[in-house]
Amino acid sequence: MTSRPAPGWPALAGLLRTFLRPYAGWVGLVIALLIVQAAGNLFLPIFSADIINNGVVKGNVGYIWRAGGVMLAVVLAVGAVSAVIEYQSTRVAQGACTTLRAVFFRRVQTLSGRELSRFGIPSLITRNINDIDQVEAFVLVMLTQAVIAVIISIGGMIMAVREGPRLSLLLVVVIPIMALIIGVTLRLTVPLFRSMQLRTDRINQVMREQITGVRVIRAYGRVRSEQERFRGANAGITGTALRTSRIFAIAVPVLLGILSLSSVGIVWFGGRLVSEDAMPIGNMTAFLLYILQFLLYVLIAVQALFLTPRAVASAERIAAVLDTAPVVAEPARPVVPARATGAVEFRQVSFGYPRSERPVLQELTFVLRPGQTSAIIGGTGSGKTTLINLILRFFDATGGTVLVNGADVRDQAAEQLWSGIGLVPQTSFLFSGTVASNLRFARPDATDAQLWQALEIAQARDFVAGMPGQLDAPIDQGGSNVSGGQRQRLSIARALVRRSPLYLFDDCFSALDAATDARLRGALRAETQDAAVVIVAQRVSTIMHADQIIVLDAGRLAGIGTHRELLADCGQYREIVVSQLGEGAAA
Repeated sequence: MTSRPAPGWPALAGLLRTFLRPYAGWVGLVIALLIVQAAGNLFLPIFSADIINNGVVKGNVGYIWRAGGVMLAVVLAVGAVSAVIEYQSTRVAQGACTTLRAVFFRRVQTLSGRELSRFGIPSLITRNINDIDQVEAFVLVMLTQAVIAVIISIGGMIMAVREGPRLSLLLVVVIPIMALIIGVTLRLTVPLFRSMQLRTDRINQVMREQITGVRVIRAYGRVRSEQERFRGANAGITGTALRTSRIFAIAVPVLLGILSLSSVGIVWFGGRLVSEDAMPIGNMTAFLLYILQFLLYVLIAVQALFLTPRAVASAERIAAVLDTAPVVAEPARPVVPARATGAVEFRQVSFGYPRSERPVLQELTFVLRPGQTSAIIGGTGSGKTTLINLILRFFDATGGTVLVNGADVRDQAAEQLWSGIGLVPQTSFLFSGTVASNLRFARPDATDAQLWQALEIAQARDFVAGMPGQLDAPIDQGGSNVSGGQRQRLSIARALVRRSPLYLFDDCFSALDAATDARLRGALRAETQDAAVVIVAQRVSTIMHADQIIVLDAGRLAGIGTHRELLADCGQYREIVVSQLGEGAAA
C-alpha cells in the first residue's frame, strides 16, 4: 500500500514540522535575535530624524556627536547579532536536512524491488541530493531573510504611518500592485519548478546509463545518437530554467521599479509638506527611510518566496518516498528460528508481479535440505531468479508459504533472515575499496587467513596474489578494473567468508571456463558439506552432479530429482541436456 503524499505546501510544512522539531530551541533563539535585529534597524531612522531635527537644523554639533555615537553602537550591535543569526541558521538548516537525508536513505533501504522500480534509481538519487538541497536552501533563507523581512516590513509600515500619516496613503496604491505581481509570479513558476525536478531526474538517468553502458555504446557505434539523447535531456532542463528565469527577469525589475517610483513620490509629496511647514524635514527623512525599508524588505521577502516553488516541488517528491509504505514490511513481532540449519521449504508458492498477465511462479512445492546441493535450471524467464528473491524476501509470495530454518520468512526480521544467507547475485557487484574490504563486507571481523581460504575455494587466490598489494589491491566501483570471471570469483569468495548455513548462487558461474568451474564446484562441496547450497545455472555441466535438481518450465515445477532420474522422467530436462551436451549425454 502506498499512501498519497500531501501535495504542495502541506508536504513542505509537514517536512519542516517534523525535522525542525529537534531544533525548536535554536529556531526560537534565532527568531528572538531577529526581533532584536529588526528593532535595531527600525530605531535607526528615528535617530536619523532626531539628529536632523535637533542637531543639523539647530546647529548643535555636540548633539550630533552624542546621538551619532549611540547610532553607531546600535549599528555594531545589529551587525554582531546578524553574525550570530547567520551561524545558528546555517547550523539549524544543515542539521535538519542532514537528519532528513539520513531518514530518506533509511526509507529507501526498506523499499522492495517493486517500489524501487516505480520511483527509479536516478530519481531516488536526485531526491536525496538535489531535492533535499532545495529544502535546505529554503530553510536557510526563511531564517536569515524571510522572517526579518516580515518583521521589518510590518514594523516599517507602522512606523512610517506614525511619522507621516498623509504620506502613508501611497502604501494603499503600492501594496496591492506588489501583491498582484508576487501572486502571478508564484502561480506561473510552481508548475515549472515541478517540471524542472522531473527533468533533473531524466538527465540523471541518461547520464547514468551512458557512463555505465559506455562500452556497449561504443561497440555499437551509438556515440552520436547518445550524444543527441543527452542533448535533448539537457535542452529540456535548460528550456524550463530559461522560462522561470524570464518570469523572474520581468517580475524583479517591475518590483524594483515600484520601489524607485515610490521613493520619487515620497520625495515629491514630502517636499511639498516640508515647504508648507506641515512636516519637519527630519520626520520626512525618517518616513522615507521607513518606506524604503518596508519596500526593500518586501523585495527581499519576495526573492525568498521565489525559492519556495522549487522547495515545494522538492518537498512533494521527498514526501512521496517517505510516505510510501513498503510492500515487504517488517513483522510486528519477529520470530527467531530455534536453529539456523539453512533448510528451505516452498509450500504451494506462487508469485506474480503487479499488472502481469500471468504469475511468474505457480504452486511450487519442494524442500532444500542442509548438507545437500540443490540446483535450479530452466529456460530464460522460467522464474529462477524470482525464486531466489522469494527466499531472501526481496518480494513476498502472492500465494503459499516460503520457510527458511523452519519459519515463514514473513515472520522473521529481515536482518535476522539475511544474516544466515551467503548470496552471490546474478550480476556480480564489487564496491570501491580493496579486495579485503570487499570480502569483509560479508564478515567485518574475518582474519586475513580466512580471506585467503575463501579465495582459495573460489579459485581466486592466484590472481589476487599476483595483484599489487594482494588483499590491499584497489578495486574500482563495480569491480570495473577486474574481468568478469574475476568479479564472479571474488563475489563467491565474499559469500564464503560469511560461513552461512545457506548459500544461494544465482547463475554466478557463467563467466568461468569449464576447468575453473569444475575445480570451484569440487572445493565448494568440501567447504559447504553441512550447509544447504542452492545453485541457479544455465549450464547442465555446472549442476549435473547436484544432489537434487529442480526443473522450472514457465514458472511451474516440471521435475525434481537427480541428473539420471530427470533424464528418464523429465522431458524438459532431457531437452536441455541434449541441446547443450548432445544425444550421447542423454543416453
